[in-house]
Amino acid sequence: MSSSPSPLHLAVALDGACWHPAAWREPVARPGELLTAAYWADLVTEAEHGLLDFVTIEDGLGLQSSSPAEPDGRTDQVRGRLDAVLIAARIAPLTRHIGVVPTVVTTHTEPFHISKAIATLDYVSTGRAGVRVQVSARQNEAAHFGRRTLPPFRIEDYGTPAGQELVTELFDEAADYVEAVRRLWDSWEDDAEIRDVATGRFIDRDKLHYIDFEGGHFSVKGPSITPRPPQGQPIVSALAHATVPYRLVARAADVGYVTPHDAGQARAVVEEIRAEQAAAGRGEETVHVFGDLVVFLDDTPGAAEARRERLDALAGRPYTSDARIFAGTPAELADLLQELGEAGLSGFRLRPAVAGHDLPAITRSLVPELQRRGVFRRAYEADTLRGLLGLARPANRYATTA
Repeated sequence: MSSSPSPLHLAVALDGACWHPAAWREPVARPGELLTAAYWADLVTEAEHGLLDFVTIEDGLGLQSSSPAEPDGRTDQVRGRLDAVLIAARIAPLTRHIGVVPTVVTTHTEPFHISKAIATLDYVSTGRAGVRVQVSARQNEAAHFGRRTLPPFRIEDYGTPAGQELVTELFDEAADYVEAVRRLWDSWEDDAEIRDVATGRFIDRDKLHYIDFEGGHFSVKGPSITPRPPQGQPIVSALAHATVPYRLVARAADVGYVTPHDAGQARAVVEEIRAEQAAAGRGEETVHVFGDLVVFLDDTPGAAEARRERLDALAGRPYTSDARIFAGTPAELADLLQELGEAGLSGFRLRPAVAGHDLPAITRSLVPELQRRGVFRRAYEADTLRGLLGLARPANRYATTA
């Protein structure tokens, strides 16, 4: 008797009108509403309708650019965005089950500020918060803050000794950052708040802890000003394309997003992350590896590819991505997800090409197809994001056991 297929996890990555640069010009795009709370509420409500595990919300410290390393000066693509953490805090109370994961750039922000922002999001969402940590090597973003200078860096420089040194430093800093944030989340024990009106004791000071974090990039005293989040530890995630960022995922994250273009690459990436996990002493812990895919979805064969070509013509060039670009039917995408899942990926973060078209196609066509195949949930089975991902609530590292 054959075993039943493994259930898949599904997330979507949201960014303005979404991932094709001409998406904002589509009739369904609502470009005049991209900076409204109602627009974001509609997207996340739609994602929850499809029983998705979570949404991620893109962010950055500079204007969007078609260049990965510098501003581009273009005026024919969406430029300008709202703060991802604040969007997340606004939309979380409008949903009940789906996880909410904003992006935070670690390179120019402080662990203390982000720890309390994400802890607050976990309270606002009643245990459905996460964070996607991201580094920045862009000189124009460093110039906003004036605290550090970064050398010129282009993607072509990645393989050079100087490029590797910079990338390693930025990702080591990100690992320190996550460690400081995680310790701050644990700096209040779960029962530190007494709230006893009769005795006048609101907190037990012995259950608040200095974290005394001293790393290569941060010195953080603690404790936090925000009590321990409902999940104990909100989900930490990161996008990774190569060995140095894979190491960050293995050392510090609960979920890594990777960009394999076929099953062979997926298998190799998962094996590398598992080896790095073991080297970091986390071999027994669950670290999910999600495959990222840009998706153009239409029920009629050939329609998605034709739509992609039409959008490319509007943009004036073929759309390219770090991730595999899929254009086809929901059944064809379901086949691909199952194939990649068998290569070791436990889930997928889908990037809708056009938010108003491809997000509903995911929730209303792809999800039912996966349900028919027995590989996706038919109801939410947990009230927290950790629960949806099958992760236990961790013990507090500072709590003394009786």
